[in-house]
Amino acid sequence: MDDAIGRIGRVERVTLGARVYAELRGLLIAGELAPGERLSLRRVADQLGTSMMPVREAVSRLAADAALTVLPNRSVRVPLMDAGQFRELTRVRLAIEGFAAEEAARARSEADLAAIAALDDLFRREARAAAPSFERAVRANKDLHFAVYAAARLPTLTAVIEGLWLRVGPVLNLDMRVSGTRLAEGAAERHHGRLLAAIRAQDGLGARAALVADIEEAAAFIAGSGRLAP
Repeated sequence: MDDAIGRIGRVERVTLGARVYAELRGLLIAGELAPGERLSLRRVADQLGTSMMPVREAVSRLAADAALTVLPNRSVRVPLMDAGQFRELTRVRLAIEGFAAEEAARARSEADLAAIAALDDLFRREARAAAPSFERAVRANKDLHFAVYAAARLPTLTAVIEGLWLRVGPVLNLDMRVSGTRLAEGAAERHHGRLLAAIRAQDGLGARAALVADIEEAAAFIAGSGRLAP
């Protein structure tokens, strides 16, 4: 009996650690944590109703993923990204996410198309609103992209893309979170519209081109914003 109880305890700890990891990972991918932002492990634990142990386990995993940095004083922050790292991640994203969009156009179902169209409409409404919610726009942008990638029906590919966004998400969406400039310019809205049209027409090359243009224009905006570390 003692051995059985011990096994149950270990499963519970793993479950809590996995939950905290998933929550923090989701915030990073969605760009809801900013580069350089420090995390209070106690606040995370209190927010999720857990002890410190699963939070520390989750942070250790995210540090191994290069998604969080543990500083010498044991504080934790979202890493800063320099221009070279950003360029490298952008090049990889262009190849991998472009491929995912092409596959999605060919493999998508009508349900996939409806989900992508609904998210495109949500993003478009925020982009055109007199007083847009940048948080909703950021979330809709992320959800639209991942609805496209899910439509490719390649879970391994989606996992690879999640790993990329885990690192680039905080940088990718920082300007959209703190400034309306990028949203108001309408470039993302136009690229999303072309992406949706290509997926609707099952035009793989057109979907890839629209997705690549979206990534390239956003990357150029971020690179020129002065927000990357030297």
